[in-house]
Amino acid sequence: MITSRFVSPASPPPGATLPALNASFRRTLRAEDKSERTVKSYTEAVGLLADFLAARGHPLTVNAVKRADVRDFIADQLERWKPATALNRYRSLQAFFKWCVAEGELERSPMVGMKPPQLPDEPPPVLTDDQLRRLLKSCDGRDFTDRRDTAIIRLFIDTGVRVSEAAGILLPDDLDLDDQVVIVLGKGRRQRAVPFGRKTTLAIDRYLRLRASHTFAYLPNLWVGARGAMTSSGLFQVVADRGASVGLPGLHPHQFRHSFADSWLSAGGNEGDLMASPAGSPARWSTATPSPPPNAAPANGKAGGFASRCSSRHGRARTAGSCGSGSSI
Repeated sequence: MITSRFVSPASPPPGATLPALNASFRRTLRAEDKSERTVKSYTEAVGLLADFLAARGHPLTVNAVKRADVRDFIADQLERWKPATALNRYRSLQAFFKWCVAEGELERSPMVGMKPPQLPDEPPPVLTDDQLRRLLKSCDGRDFTDRRDTAIIRLFIDTGVRVSEAAGILLPDDLDLDDQVVIVLGKGRRQRAVPFGRKTTLAIDRYLRLRASHTFAYLPNLWVGARGAMTSSGLFQVVADRGASVGLPGLHPHQFRHSFADSWLSAGGNEGDLMASPAGSPARWSTATPSPPPNAAPANGKAGGFASRCSSRHGRARTAGSCGSGSSI
């Protein structure tokens, strides 16, 4: 006699855990040549989500994560941090779950149909001319530190470059004081040529003369300090310390970008030109070479030579032309 036995349908595999997949996600991002800052931002968000779920006794397998779980996590981030931080975490998780789908770990992202957190419409802080003068006055000396800090601050004022871009400038290939142009590596590891003005040129020249006899003069990094090459955090600290010394607590390099953009628009520059440049960079260094604002200082016409050499050497780097006299501060 043959008896039949009921066999339940196979259960779906439990899936990999968020921590395990996060390690693989990190390797993928690095293989795609993402910046370390991007890698850290993306994987940190996944780690925080895993911690949030674990604290609630939630399974950490990726296919156990539902839309409501992510929504609760983002709500928790909004309570703890600024909306911009919560938005960054949201976008990082979007990238992670999209990667999970592409890798076959998920059939569908739990974030499909979700809306990102809204940012309040707050105008970014802009430094006034008086504040910039006080800041420069704080390092109006002749020793190495004063000359270096003056050059750093003037470069930020004149160009609005990101702190990571400023920290990545290498000698001798990335800088030409005669053409008043510097090559920086921006978001997406894209290179571009950034023009600066005469006062910044003079400040960097003075710094380089003292740098030549510095203990770490042999390093290729433009900015050096007591411990060697200066990192992004080192430049951040220079700005913060100088700001605190003149009554500007909490000053950070990104504020120079806001001030640069404000100056561009105040001089009659077009907002579309300002925003249409690579990685959201102000139009003065856009590869699109937009027209300068009506009240901008005339260009000195020198940048083309160095820019051409840089374009050949670095591939995608181009310039929009020199900024001539640069900042009036």
